[in-house]
Amino acid sequence: MTINGTEDPIAAVRAFNRFYTRKLGVLDQHLGKTPFSLSEARVLYELAHRDDLAAKEIGNELGLDPGYLSRIVQSFDEKGLITRTPLPADRRQYQLSLTAKGRQTFAKLNLSSQNEVAAMLAQLSADDAARLTQAMATIEATLEQRPGRPAAVMLRSHRVGDMGWVISRQGAAYAADYGWDISYEALVAEICAQFIRNYDPAREHCWIAEVGGEPVGSVFLVKATDEIAKLRLLQVEKKARGLGVGRALVEQCIHGARERGYRRMTLWTQSILVAARGIYKSTGFELVKEEKHHSFGADLIGETWERDL
Repeated sequence: MTINGTEDPIAAVRAFNRFYTRKLGVLDQHLGKTPFSLSEARVLYELAHRDDLAAKEIGNELGLDPGYLSRIVQSFDEKGLITRTPLPADRRQYQLSLTAKGRQTFAKLNLSSQNEVAAMLAQLSADDAARLTQAMATIEATLEQRPGRPAAVMLRSHRVGDMGWVISRQGAAYAADYGWDISYEALVAEICAQFIRNYDPAREHCWIAEVGGEPVGSVFLVKATDEIAKLRLLQVEKKARGLGVGRALVEQCIHGARERGYRRMTLWTQSILVAARGIYKSTGFELVKEEKHHSFGADLIGETWERDL
């Protein structure tokens, strides 16, 4: 709809919502072949990706009516999909966990959903698929401001030219800040080249942080195994430090890993990267391994950090 030659933004958003709702219905048709409604599938998803949730928490986050949620929980309990444990602080509230049968049930639903999306993307060219996922990331980043992300910071998907920027800025930043030699830039180039060659949008992603339309940071989510995601190449430009960019990138990476069905996340960093280590610790990662090594022209202590999703 246009008004005086200009598109009415309200009408545009409503039109997109109608289109996307129809498309979402197509993608979720597989639910009609199972005993689960879309709301029930959403509850299963939350329980599969977050441990020991209270029923009230799920209801609040999904916007479900308490009575309707209670019926869903009762149905799951009768089918042996969940366990219910009264909360010590309030015996009227229950902590929910999936049973082994519940996890198997979710795995089948999740695989079906992934196959539906893969079939849709398979109809698109590689360029169109990239444009689609980039547009989705832009919509999400614009509408959903997560804690720690200032309004001035925008996270978007990678596009043509970004890998060159990542390689250049990573090499220059670590040389300036820590005296690392060009072998580190070579490593970053290898990681970026592998990411481009093997890119699977259903399992991997790169986010670029922008302030005022200018790139100021990046992070990569890559597949380690079917169950484990790996966070790589977190970097924030000096001029953007203190704006919450690094934390926003890490939180987005964690969120992206959950959305893609991973169960655990890992990363490798160095003990001298104090700011990054602080972000990892505050977002739930734990140090699990340390090892001295000589790389990039420097004596370093490599660290492996991990967290459950």
